[in-house]
Amino acid sequence: MIIENNIDTATEINPLLTAYNTPFQVPPFDKVKSEHFMPAFEEGMKQNEKSILEITSQENAPTFENTIEKLETADELLTKISSVFFNLASANTSPEIEKISQIIAPRLSQHSDDIFLNADLFKRVKTLYGHQDSLNLTQEQKRLLEKTYKAFVRSGANLDAQQQIRMREINKQLSISTVQFGQNLLAETNKFELLMDNKADLSGLPSSLIASAKHAATESGNEGKWRFTLHNPSVMPFLQYAENRQLREIMYTAYINRCNHDDELDNKEIVANISSLRAERSQLLGYKTHADFVLEESMAKTPDQVYELLDGLWKSALPVAKNEALEMQKVMNKEGNGGELEAWDWAYYADKVRKEKYNYNAEELRPYFQLEKVRDGIFFVCQNLYGLTFTEIQDIPKYHPDVIAYEVKEADGTHVGIFYMDFYSRNSKRGGAWMTSYRKQSALTVPVSPIVANVCNFPKPTGSEPVLLTPDEVETFFHEFGHALHGLLSNVKYQTLSGTSVPRDFVELPSQIMERWAFELKVLNFYAKHYQTGEVIPTELIERMAKASKFNQGFGTVEYLAASFLDLSYHTLSSGEKVNTTSFEKEKMDDLGLIKQIAPRYRSTYFQHIFSGGYSAGYYSYIWSEVLDSDAFAAFKEKGNIFDQETATSFRKNILAKGDTEEPMTLYKAFRGREPEVKYLLENRGLNKVS
Repeated sequence: MIIENNIDTATEINPLLTAYNTPFQVPPFDKVKSEHFMPAFEEGMKQNEKSILEITSQENAPTFENTIEKLETADELLTKISSVFFNLASANTSPEIEKISQIIAPRLSQHSDDIFLNADLFKRVKTLYGHQDSLNLTQEQKRLLEKTYKAFVRSGANLDAQQQIRMREINKQLSISTVQFGQNLLAETNKFELLMDNKADLSGLPSSLIASAKHAATESGNEGKWRFTLHNPSVMPFLQYAENRQLREIMYTAYINRCNHDDELDNKEIVANISSLRAERSQLLGYKTHADFVLEESMAKTPDQVYELLDGLWKSALPVAKNEALEMQKVMNKEGNGGELEAWDWAYYADKVRKEKYNYNAEELRPYFQLEKVRDGIFFVCQNLYGLTFTEIQDIPKYHPDVIAYEVKEADGTHVGIFYMDFYSRNSKRGGAWMTSYRKQSALTVPVSPIVANVCNFPKPTGSEPVLLTPDEVETFFHEFGHALHGLLSNVKYQTLSGTSVPRDFVELPSQIMERWAFELKVLNFYAKHYQTGEVIPTELIERMAKASKFNQGFGTVEYLAASFLDLSYHTLSSGEKVNTTSFEKEKMDDLGLIKQIAPRYRSTYFQHIFSGGYSAGYYSYIWSEVLDSDAFAAFKEKGNIFDQETATSFRKNILAKGDTEEPMTLYKAFRGREPEVKYLLENRGLNKVS
């Protein structure tokens, strides 16, 4: 790969440096090559620097227009390039892209520091911030000024020269370490395989998983075998259904020990370095810990507020999880297997207990959850709530053949945005599911429509069989689509405040409330139809699913809370405190009283959310937002109509459209008329009856 700066710098031959001559001005994925990125980044940074100089060198006194609004557009080209590159780095990476990531991360860190530590630029911003009451600003402009000023201060603009030098070095090291963490995790996940050639070892596994494993083995050159991996569509159902306990142990042990083998992909030292550097940076900025630094800009505001929520839920959830373990142990004993329930037994015996208590088997639902029909169900919900339509576009650039593109329109035909769907798991894609933007909505000079994407890791279809989802995968699909709606329905002036650019503990509200419609009877009757017969999912099966939905919530809540506590533990460290990752994690989980059959949802060495994904000191956000979404969906239920137009219009107007233009609680109260109540979350999880 050639990355020298003099390659392909001419704008006429670098597609990233020209106006996108594509439908709806989407990125020209079909023309972009790896060697285009470094020259494009160089030009993007150069133009950004030029724009900053134009702001700082002007003789006119600072105004909102000549400083804040100019700053808002100063990085337009760089943002355009970065959105393409970093989305590809997550969804369709390559050795070339990974190498560029390692090179560009510290460069971009330095570039960002050059802007936020620019004394002349900060002086203008600070002057405006100090006189904001006399500027006659709109609410959105006030919010942008406040966010801009805080961004400078929180980046070290008020530090002395020596402190700023150290700040730059910390940021550089963090940029390198977070990239390395993610690349190690992807490589480690792709590296493991469990190859089986004995058909007896497949006992208990659903036919869809067996077919997928056979296809995976053939593709990897192991004809006649079955290949299982650590990607979720493979490992999770394996742990739930495989009767061979020894093989479950092998898969589980490999999964929870990713990047924990003292080799070139080990992340333990990276975790220790990242948490230590974040602590030092926070203290430089005058904060007690990294959590204090992060949470200042959240709804929670302080670590104490987060701990108060987590502690209360932990006290409710842990006894439930312990009771669940006892139930499973009884089943093990009854089967005469002997020994104690272990972590690799949980999913398997939870499924047995669920079947015994509720006559419920998630595999019975899978034939009714064909991927394309679930997608249509989501479109049905969006149309009934907000009048949106989704029309597939064939002739449009895409970054991978699997990607599908849609034009999104209002009920009256007005263009809303472009939406990409990327469904299937592959080695070039990191794990999990997410929403992302290639272009955010804004309207500073002209209206700019959004380009957003949902990226998932569903199993790829094998042969003539369609992709059939589990209930959990259906929920994931609805969840990520909620994020997409947040980006698509944004209606603000400034890109900085657009769409999902909100505090972490608020951003999950639009995604998690969307999950609430997934299994509502009216919605299921529309999309949940048997892929072979077309039969609508039987009411009796829906009822069994509903009754079983609160089962195993002790486990689900405890494993999630354990990860949230682990996140806060790393990010409430004092400056200069560098931990031994293995002993630190064990100590914190022992202090919680976490039972041995449950590990944190993410252990330290593969906790991508917090060490390379932007959720540091923020993993609690999902449960914080669940308080909000449980309460918000109750507003629809109270009206007796899950598609109540008045409530939907209010949610769109006050939440989805507003981005970060006001404090999240202000927006929520505008929608609900009051602050949220935790009782709905406890009811939904079946934790309200536990003392």
